[in-house]
Amino acid sequence: MKFGVVIFPGSNCDHDTYHVISKVIGQPVDFIWHKETDVDRYDAIILPGGFSYGDYLRSGAIARFSPVMKSVVEFANDGGFVLGICNGFQILCESGLLPGALLRNRDLKFICEHVNVRVEQTDTVFTGAYQPGQVLSLPIAHGEGNYFCDDATLAELETEGRVVFRYSTADGQITDEANPNGSLRNIAGICNRQRNVLGLMPHPERAAESMLGCKDGRAMFLSMADALVQLLKARA
Repeated sequence: MKFGVVIFPGSNCDHDTYHVISKVIGQPVDFIWHKETDVDRYDAIILPGGFSYGDYLRSGAIARFSPVMKSVVEFANDGGFVLGICNGFQILCESGLLPGALLRNRDLKFICEHVNVRVEQTDTVFTGAYQPGQVLSLPIAHGEGNYFCDDATLAELETEGRVVFRYSTADGQITDEANPNGSLRNIAGICNRQRNVLGLMPHPERAAESMLGCKDGRAMFLSMADALVQLLKARA
């Protein structure tokens, strides 16, 4: 199995993600430069956080046209695992792999703090190691994390169980006060219908080791590795 971490101009969480995969969960991983077009050798691809192309047009809007993204879209449509974190979530929405958009935060300020996130779905390749309703402590660092979609899309996300994470209180209550950025229905992360593509605003790679004060994000990467093992066994 092999992971790939895409580097866009302005990525700043690529090395954090690489470290977690290579050192924390002990899996092979490569960096993928944004101009590459061949991703066939990878089993899972991660779009890390940062400010791709400086967010000069709209977060993720320019990165969506990077050569690698055509290949990532094809990879995802073929069932490959794709995780988008923060700016990566924005890129997934801009590229059409996930619905909706990420708007400016409700207070129009950049937010950098730890938040509580409730696990809504555990039947994805990213959340199998969690428990339904489990509350995670994860850091956020974004200015445009306010998830929005139209009513029809929201209804689909809710009825199909594609809202994977919601901002919550420490005891799992979904309240407006627990919502740091004004995101619709406290949405912190969603997946596609096939459940092999996930976008989330909090940073699990920044909460994967005890030395960082929290390791609640580690299970997300372990879930991916375990799902890949099961998939590769099924194909053998």
